Amino acid sequence: MRIVFMGTPDFSAAVLEKLHEAYPVLAAVTGPDKMSGRGNVLKPSPLKVKAEELGIPVLQFQKVSTEGIDEISALKPDVIVTAAFGQILSEKFLAIPKFGVLNVHASLLPKLRGASPIQWAILSGEEYTGITIMRTVKEVDAGDILLSERVKILPKETSGQLFERLAPLGGEAIVKAIRLIESGKASFEKQDDSLATHCGMISKADGLINFGISAKRLDNFVRGMDPWPSAYTYIDGKMIKVFEVESASADKAGEVGEVLAADDKRGLIVQVADGAVRLKTIQPEGKRRMSDLEYLRGKSVTVGARLGAR
Repeated sequence: MRIVFMGTPDFSAAVLEKLHEAYPVLAAVTGPDKMSGRGNVLKPSPLKVKAEELGIPVLQFQKVSTEGIDEISALKPDVIVTAAFGQILSEKFLAIPKFGVLNVHASLLPKLRGASPIQWAILSGEEYTGITIMRTVKEVDAGDILLSERVKILPKETSGQLFERLAPLGGEAIVKAIRLIESGKASFEKQDDSLATHCGMISKADGLINFGISAKRLDNFVRGMDPWPSAYTYIDGKMIKVFEVESASADKAGEVGEVLAADDKRGLIVQVADGAVRLKTIQPEGKRRMSDLEYLRGKSVTVGARLGAR
């Protein structure tokens, strides 16, 4: 089976590693190196780094459907595998491989089509998520499904922890899919578009906490934003990142976002829509991650103060 793999971020790198254990990959395709960091230096994609580590030739295109179509065609791939590639593929490109283009998507399609499905599974309060292998078509994540692997989201799991489980599962699933194609047992099922949900890219600004939601939704939000961009709020104009919350009790209710308690016995307790939560694990601006109790031993926070935007 002649396979070309296309991707960009850490997720795709993990999928490639699992795939390459079972099948030799002809080439790994990714975007050009990008300027990054304070030094503004060129940085390769995680997929390129992994491919070079595995000894797989790397091809880089800004738009593979136009710049790379001849080079990819010359490889005569039986199948092209994509995982978080981030480029729209033309009909002409999709017709290159004998068995089509297969996409590894980190949700149970048709739920959570689009970018950031791992984070959005937690943000949305889903009980289950997983991996779907589907045929790539021009409409985003709307192709026919070959197989799905379901996993239960654990009660306190963060998006980072869920990523660590789903990425290798994606590799195992695409190996299973290719074996089905090789054996002639592959059967594709059309998605029910009426059940489709969509998720967009997450930006740094999206991490700002809105305390006007329930304690449960806030817990989902904090876990979904971990490790990036992290949930955050402001105390006295200073950013504080929040990594763990739990329901709490308070002597009285207050306005949404109001500090109800702030001492090293009870912790940092804040009013939300349906009660109170404790901001249990936090990271003050310019400092390391710590418990709220430790933070309050060295910092005075006024009861009645309002947390929110700067």
